[in-house]
Amino acid sequence: MPPSVVDRFKKALVGAPLPTSAAAEERLTNAEALAILSSDALSSVAYATQEIVLVLGFAGAAGLGFTIPVTGMIISLMLIVALSYRQTIKAYPQGGGSYRVSHENLGRVPGLIAGASLSIDYVLTVAVSTAAGISALTSYLPSLDRYHVPLCLAAIVVLMVANLRGVRSSAKIMSVPTYVFMAAVLTLVVVGLAKLAHGDITGLAAAQQNQVLREVHGPDLLTVGGAGAGGLILMRAFSSGCAALTGIEAISDSVMAFKPTEWRNARRVLTVMVILLATMFGGVSVLASQLGTVYTETSPTLMYQLGEQVFGNGPVLFILQISTLLILLLAANTAYADFPRLAAFLAQDSYMPRQLASLGDRLVFSNGIVMLSAFAGILLVIFGGSVSHLIPLYAVGVFTSFTLSQAGMVVHWWREKGPGWVGKALLNGFGSLVTAIVSAVLMFSKFTQGAWLVVVAVPLLVALFLTIHRHYKQVARRLRMAHDVKLSLPAAPSDGGSPVVVLVGQLHRGSFEAIRYARSIAGELVAVHVDLGLGKTGAFQEQWQRQLPEVPLVVLESPYRSLIDPVLEFVRQFEIDHRKDRHKFCTVVLPVFVTRHRWENLLHNQSTISLRSALRAQGTRVVTTVGFYL
Repeated sequence: MPPSVVDRFKKALVGAPLPTSAAAEERLTNAEALAILSSDALSSVAYATQEIVLVLGFAGAAGLGFTIPVTGMIISLMLIVALSYRQTIKAYPQGGGSYRVSHENLGRVPGLIAGASLSIDYVLTVAVSTAAGISALTSYLPSLDRYHVPLCLAAIVVLMVANLRGVRSSAKIMSVPTYVFMAAVLTLVVVGLAKLAHGDITGLAAAQQNQVLREVHGPDLLTVGGAGAGGLILMRAFSSGCAALTGIEAISDSVMAFKPTEWRNARRVLTVMVILLATMFGGVSVLASQLGTVYTETSPTLMYQLGEQVFGNGPVLFILQISTLLILLLAANTAYADFPRLAAFLAQDSYMPRQLASLGDRLVFSNGIVMLSAFAGILLVIFGGSVSHLIPLYAVGVFTSFTLSQAGMVVHWWREKGPGWVGKALLNGFGSLVTAIVSAVLMFSKFTQGAWLVVVAVPLLVALFLTIHRHYKQVARRLRMAHDVKLSLPAAPSDGGSPVVVLVGQLHRGSFEAIRYARSIAGELVAVHVDLGLGKTGAFQEQWQRQLPEVPLVVLESPYRSLIDPVLEFVRQFEIDHRKDRHKFCTVVLPVFVTRHRWENLLHNQSTISLRSALRAQGTRVVTTVGFYL
C-alpha cells in the first residue's frame, strides 16, 4: 500500500524511520553532549544576573551593590550541587535523575514529588528559555515586540520538529550556537573588564543609578541590609539568580546518552559545564556591577546593554545578540532531552500513560516531546511570554528535586556501606541540607509572586500519578491469569470454518478471550505477535508454547518498531494464500480493552483503532474486535 499524504509529510518533516539497531549510533560525543545537555544551564547566564539586578534595583544603587555577593553565594551553591551530582552519576550509570534516586531510596511518594517537581521545571525551562530568547531578539529589533508571543510559539514548533528528528540531528543543530555564545560572553567579560581597567569605558555613578530607578519605581526606594523589606529583596534577588542552577541535573538524567564509558564521560562534561557556567555567570555579574548597569522590565536586556557599552553598536554586538537568541531558544533542548526520558521512567512504572515509554520513528520519545511543547506553549500564552512573570515559578521545583535526590543518595550510601561511604554520604547530606534551605527561601520569597502555583501543582500532579497507577493496577488484576497452566480452547467448527488471524501482544485474559472467539470460527487459526524490540519476545514464546501449544504462533520482526506495517504485510500474504476458496473470507481478530470511563482511554495507546483502519484501507473485508471490559 503506497504511503498516505500524512506519512509522506511526516517523513519529510522529521526524516525516515530509524531501525532499533541504530540506537547505539545515536549516542553523543562529549562535545555534542556539552552542547545539547548543558545549554539550559549555560544559557541562564543571559538572564540570571539580569534578574538579580532587576530585584536589587528596587533598593536603588545601594541594592545594586549586593550583585556580586549574591552571585558569589549562588556560585558556591552551584559547586556544592555539582559535586553531589558527580557522585550520583557514578552510583547510577543507567541514569540517576531525581525521580529514580528518590523513588528507590526514599519511597514512592518522595519519588513522585521529585518527578512532579522536575516535570513542572522542564515545562518552565522551555517557556522561560523561549521567552528570554525572543526578548533578546526584540531588544535588538524593537519593532518585533508586538509579535512576542507568536514568535515564542513559532520557536517552540521549530524546537519540537528538531527534536522529533532525533538526538544526533538536534545535537548538530545546537552545537554551533552554544559554542559561539560561550565565546561571545567570555569575550564580552574579558574585553569589558580590560576597557574598564584602561579607562576606555566608565560605569554609571550611584546618583545616576538612583535617578534612573526613581523614574521607574517612584521616589521612595527601599533600604537594603536590615530586616523587613530589605531582607526580603535580598532573598528575592538570590531566589531569582538561582535560575542559574536549573539544568545542572540534566547530565545525571541522561548518562545513557553518552558514548562509553558513559558515567565517566558524563562526569567530565558536568565538570566542564559547571566551570564554564561559574566563570561566565560570575564574569557578567562583575562586569554589570562595575559598569553600574541598571535593568528594569521596560529596558533592553542586561546582556544587550553590556554588549552595547563594551562593543558599541557593531558586528560584535550583533553576534552576541544572535548567539544569545539562539542558545536561549535552543536551551529548551535540555528539557527536550530530559523530560521525555523522565516521562518514560514514570510511564514504565505505571504513573504516566504508557505511550510515553514508546520510542518513535527516530528513536526518541516522540509523545513526550509533543506533550512538553504543548504545555510550554500554553504557559507562554497565559503569561504573555514575559520572562519576569515566569521566573518566580522557576527553580522552586528543581531545588525540591535537588533536595530529594541528595537525601536519597545519603540513604543509598548508608545501605551500600562501600569504601569511603561516610565521606560520600556527608557530601550528599550537606548538599541536601543546603538545597533544602534554598528551597524554603525560594518558596517564601516567591510565594506571592506566583510560586504558590507550583506549590499547588506538585501535589495535584502527584495525585494524578497515583490515580493513573491505580488504574493500571486494576487493569493488571483484571487481566491476570496463571502463567504455567495449559489453556483449553473450544472445538473448531464442524463445517471447517474460515481462515483466521488473531493479533496478540501479551497472553492475558483479554487476548485469551479473543483467541477463544477466533478458535470458535476458525478452520485454520494463526496467532501473530509483533516483536517491537523490547526484549520480551523470547519469554512470550516460551509462555505460548507452555499454555497454547496447539495454536501456531508467528512472530513478526519490526526493526522500525511499527505495529501496523508488518501486520498489514502478513495479512495481505495470508489472504493471497487463501483465495482458492471463494466462499470463505479471511478474518482478522483484534483484542481491544473497553474502559469504564472515557478519560481512561487516554492511558491506552488505542493501536487497535489505527490497525483496523489500515486493514480496511488495504482491502481486508472482515476485521473483528473482541472487547474485554475492564
